[in-house]
Amino acid sequence: MSSPQTARQILDRHYLEIRSKILDLAASLDRVERAAEDSVKDDPRLAKLRSGIELLLTPGTDRAERVQMLFSDAYVENWMKK
Repeated sequence: MSSPQTARQILDRHYLEIRSKILDLAASLDRVERAAEDSVKDDPRLAKLRSGIELLLTPGTDRAERVQMLFSDAYVENWMKK
């Protein structure tokens, strides 16, 4: 899908918002690490968060879709009949 804006225009417009979200994510992960009462190193949610961050670093124009699919439940046929 093409955009009427250039990549530079999009970056100029959204840079501060993107930066803020990255800082918020870093702060949240820091809080989890500092809370040493219990370990979450084997928690599957933390593993999914790490996988999502890794997906952000891959090339392509479908990162949002791939991250969404990572956090989505698998489709269950006939789910309404259960």
